[in-house]
Amino acid sequence: MKKKARVKQQRATRAMLSRRYVVGITLALGAGLATGAEKDASNFEGGEGAGNNWIELGAGGVFTSGSRAQAEQSRRLSEGVFGGIQDLHFQKALTNATTFSVDGRGIFDEHDYKLVLGVKKEETYFVRLNFENFRTWSNGDGGYYPPAGQQYSLSDHALALDRGEFSLEGGLTLKNIPSFHFKYSHLYRDGEKGSTIWGQTHPALTFPSVGLVPTVQSIDEKRDIIELDVKHHIKKTDFGVGLRYEFGNLNNKRSLSQYPGEGAIAGEKKITNREGTDYDMFNVHAFSETWIKPNLFFSAGFMFTDMENDTTGSRIWGNDFDVVFSPDAGNGQGYTNLLSSARKHDYVLNLNLMSKPLPTLTITPSVRVERQDWDANSSAISTFGNNLFGATRSEADADAIDLRERLDIRYSGITNWVFTAQGEWTEGQGNVAENGGIFNSINNPGTPIDRETDETRFFQKYSLGVKWYPARRVSIDVGGYYKQNNYDYDHTLDSTPNNSIANRYPAYLTMQSFDTYDGNARLTLRPLANLTLVSRYEYQLSTVNTTPDPAAGLSEAESSKLTSHIFSQNVSWSPWSRLYVQAGFNYVVSGLKTPASDYTAAVLKSQNNYWTVNLNTGLVLDDKTDLNLGCTYYRADNYTDNSTVGVPYGSGAEEHGVSATIVRRISNKLRLTVRYGYYTFSDETSGGNNDYSAHVVSTGLQYRF
Repeated sequence: MKKKARVKQQRATRAMLSRRYVVGITLALGAGLATGAEKDASNFEGGEGAGNNWIELGAGGVFTSGSRAQAEQSRRLSEGVFGGIQDLHFQKALTNATTFSVDGRGIFDEHDYKLVLGVKKEETYFVRLNFENFRTWSNGDGGYYPPAGQQYSLSDHALALDRGEFSLEGGLTLKNIPSFHFKYSHLYRDGEKGSTIWGQTHPALTFPSVGLVPTVQSIDEKRDIIELDVKHHIKKTDFGVGLRYEFGNLNNKRSLSQYPGEGAIAGEKKITNREGTDYDMFNVHAFSETWIKPNLFFSAGFMFTDMENDTTGSRIWGNDFDVVFSPDAGNGQGYTNLLSSARKHDYVLNLNLMSKPLPTLTITPSVRVERQDWDANSSAISTFGNNLFGATRSEADADAIDLRERLDIRYSGITNWVFTAQGEWTEGQGNVAENGGIFNSINNPGTPIDRETDETRFFQKYSLGVKWYPARRVSIDVGGYYKQNNYDYDHTLDSTPNNSIANRYPAYLTMQSFDTYDGNARLTLRPLANLTLVSRYEYQLSTVNTTPDPAAGLSEAESSKLTSHIFSQNVSWSPWSRLYVQAGFNYVVSGLKTPASDYTAAVLKSQNNYWTVNLNTGLVLDDKTDLNLGCTYYRADNYTDNSTVGVPYGSGAEEHGVSATIVRRISNKLRLTVRYGYYTFSDETSGGNNDYSAHVVSTGLQYRF
C-alpha cells in the first residue's frame, strides 16, 4: 500500500509540473520541486521553516561597444557596474490582526530606488508610505546625411531623465460603515531627453539647409495630487463619491543649435525655447451600482473637472544659450514675455443598464454625455532680426457637447458558440472663436485672425465577433469592425483668404472623414495535452478623405490610405515534466500612401513592415537547479535613401538578443541567480552610427527569513 501511495503521489506531482510549464510559469519560481515524495523538502527554496520574508542582493554590469547612447536607451541601463538590493520584503504581525510590512529596492548608480512602509489591520484600517525613483535614458543624437556620410552626434552617454513619486495614503475599512480612502502624491520628472525638433545645418556646406542638429530638452516638472474617496454599500447598492485636487509647476527648456560651426557662412545661432506652466485642477466624481432585479443591473457615474493654467515662455536667438534678446540681423522668428492663461470646464455623465432576459443572452445599452467649455488668451512681444515689436495678443473660446450611445449584445444559446455584437454612435457639435495673432515683421505685419467655426461630428462603429469550439481542443475566434468619424466645419466668420499660401489651416478645411475596416481571426489548437498552438491574422484598412474650402479651387481628395496585415504564431510545448518551450513569430506589413508621393520623389510611400521572433525554454537540470534560455530577433527593412531630394524616412534596423539564466536553490532559505545577455543592434537610418553590441551580466542572492 505504501508503494502504491508513493507512485500515486509521484504521478500527481509530475502532472502538476506539466500543467505549470504549459501555462508558462517560469522555472525560477519553483520549477525544481521534487518529482518524488522521497525528496527531502529542506533541500528546496521555500517550504517549512524558510520564512515569509526575504532580501535579495544583486550586482551586475553593462559593457558595450559602438554607440553607447543607443545601447543605454535600448537596454534601459547605463554602461558600467551596478549593484545593491534588488528586492526586499519584510512583514511582522504586531497583533493578531495587525501587520507591519516593508518592501524596497535600491540599485546603486542606476538611480533605481523604492521603499514602501505599511501598517494594516484587517477590516479596520491601513496606512502606507511610498517612495520610488527610476531613470530612463534617451539617445540625444541628431540626424544623418547620407551623401556626405555625416552624423550629428551629441555625446557618448545617453541623456538621463529621473522620474519619481512620494505618496502617503491611508483608509478605514470597517464593516457596515462607509469606507474611506485618502492619498497624497508628489510626482516629479527631472533631467534631460532628446528631441526630434532638430536644428538647421548645411551638411558638408552644401545647400539647401537640412534639419539634422541634435536638440536637448531640459525637464523640471513637479505635480502634487490630493485624493479623497468614500464608498458604501446599502442592501443591493454600492455607491461612492470622490474628490481630486491636482496642482503642478512645469519648467522646461529646449536648447536648439542653428548652423553650428558655420560661423559667418550661415550665421551660427543658439535658440533657447523656454516653456513654463502652473496649473490647478479640481475634480469631483460619483458613482452608483445596483441590482434592481437578479437579472437587471444599473450603474451610473458623474464627473466634473475645473482646470486652470498659466503659461510663460520665450524663444530667444543669441550667440549662446540662456541669453537675453539682442537685436541681430541673423535672428529668426522669436518672442519674449509670453503670458497666457486658459480655463476649462468638463462635465461627463455615464448611464449603463445590463439585462439578462435569458440565461444565455445579455443586453447592455449605455449612454455617455460630455460637455466642455474653455477659453484662453495670450500675449507676447514678437522678435525678428533686428526688431523687437510691441505686444501682440490672441484669444479663443470654445464649447462642445457629445452624446455617445452604445449597445452591447452577447449570446451563448447555441452549444459551443458565443456571439457578440456592438454598436456605438456619437453625435457632437461645438463652436470655436479665434481672434488675434502673434506674428509680426517689417515686410509682413501679418493679418490678425478673426474666425468663428461651427463644428458638427458624427462617429459610428459596428463590431461583430464569433467564438466557436468545434472540438474539445480547438477554438476559433473571428471578428471585425467598421468605424467612421465625420467632421464638418462651417466657418461663419473668416478673415483669412483661403486661396492664398498663408493662414490656410484650419479654416481651409470644410470636411474630413476617417474610415477604418478591421477583420481578425484566431485559431487555438491543442493537438496534445502538452502542446498549444495559437495562430492570429488581422487586416486593417484606414482612409482619410478631405474636402477643402471651395475658395481654394481644389476638389475632395483621399488624403491618406493606411493598409496593415498582421500575422502571428505562438507555440507552447512541454515535452517533458522538466522542460518547456515557448516560441513566437510576428510579421507586420503596413503602408501609408498620400497623394504627394505620386507627384514628387521627396515624399515616399511610407512603409512600416517588420517581423520579430522570440524563443524561450526552461529546463530543470536537477532537483535544485533550473536553466532558462531565450533569444529574440527583430528586423525592419523600410529605409530608402532619398536624401538628395527629400528627408529619408522609414526604419531600417536589425536587433538580436540571447540570454541565459540559471537558478540554484542552495537551501530552503538561500537561492542564487546568475543571468547573462548579449545584444546587437544595427541601424541604417543613422549610417551605422547607432550600431552597438552589449553584454549584460547580473547575479542575485536571495535569503529568506
